[in-house]
Amino acid sequence: MGQTITEKIFSAHVGRDVKAGEIIRSNIDMVIGNDITTPISIRAFEESGKESLANPDGFAIVMDHFIPAKDIASANQAKISRDFAYKHNLKHFFDEKDMGIEHALLPEKGLVVPGDVIIGADSHTCTHGALGAFSTGMGSTDISFALITGGNWFKVPEAIKVVFSGKPAELIYGKDLILEVIRQIGVDGALYKTLEFTGDTIQHLNMDDRFSLCNMAIEAGAKNGIIAVDDTTREFLKEKNLARKPREFYSDDDATYVQTIHIDVTKLEPVIAYPHLPSNGQTLSRAVNDNIEIDQVFIGSCTNGRLEDLRIAAKILKGKKVARKTRLIITPATQKISLQAQKEGLVEIFVEAGAVFSNPTCGACLGGYMGILGTHEKCVSTTNRNFIGRMGDRSSEIYLANSAIAAASAVAGKIADPRSL
Repeated sequence: MGQTITEKIFSAHVGRDVKAGEIIRSNIDMVIGNDITTPISIRAFEESGKESLANPDGFAIVMDHFIPAKDIASANQAKISRDFAYKHNLKHFFDEKDMGIEHALLPEKGLVVPGDVIIGADSHTCTHGALGAFSTGMGSTDISFALITGGNWFKVPEAIKVVFSGKPAELIYGKDLILEVIRQIGVDGALYKTLEFTGDTIQHLNMDDRFSLCNMAIEAGAKNGIIAVDDTTREFLKEKNLARKPREFYSDDDATYVQTIHIDVTKLEPVIAYPHLPSNGQTLSRAVNDNIEIDQVFIGSCTNGRLEDLRIAAKILKGKKVARKTRLIITPATQKISLQAQKEGLVEIFVEAGAVFSNPTCGACLGGYMGILGTHEKCVSTTNRNFIGRMGDRSSEIYLANSAIAAASAVAGKIADPRSL
């Protein structure tokens, strides 16, 4: 019987063929921590009595949620990670001097490699599956176990095969594809399973779209999302100083899948996830007809804060103004993206349109800071979650959308089709 990509990655790490449902112990290539979750891992690590990390070059701490610190509590929280990083002379410690949202920064730095097993104390660690790696979120104490031992225990997940067919039409991006998947199967439709994204559509998706697609696999309950390596992947990696030699794995023709989903993307409209679940997907046509006035628009996060997202938004915003009663916040995912956006004149377009262009941070996405929603306020957001109270007051509402729809909505002051501007 054949194997899926995920089964093959684990087989290579374990040293024997494994299959879905097995409980295995696997070495881990990269452990990812951030300023919110890492202090818990550090405490557990230190309580173990260990003096050194099992694989120091396989541990990256990225300060991205409340950086620069928003208050005394977040400053002290960050200090725990900083002290630990300096004590252990961590090679991969990213603070204000080299800022970025972890799931955008690590691929940019070449620290995520095809064939890797990656874990992080953040649920959207599944983003890195876009590079043909097994990548999943785990709890902070699971992270500490990996720091102590260099590995961890996994149940090899069963797989759902998602087959996208056709060339995406105008305004259809990776965000729309994953919102459609979640709309079809629900927020628990892939519980502890692999979502393996396949089909001829993939060749039309750039890496930014692929990262967005895998990023939200967790919103369907999936253990991981994954896309096989192709020429687009190799081009993305080509000039990076990779941490390890890539290992490319491909699912066998006779691999076992518990479900196969077929989606003809040529028939898709842009998908808007209404409050309060990512599965509450509606068409752009419906959203426009519903005439939903918007108080705030947020473009950014580990889902859609990449360079292509900023280019898409700038193309729509150029020469236009943000609506009088609407606020627009744009957050690049890394400093490199921020610099490139400045070089291309995108930042000037944003500011002249009336947007706030911030430093890289997760802050607004999780309702942490720099974009908190007030009572009954409505927001169009390119982030990954629209749960009750996710971005602020529990009475506020979040509508998830791609960057083009978000930018158009900022100009119109309501959810809008960019083609109508």
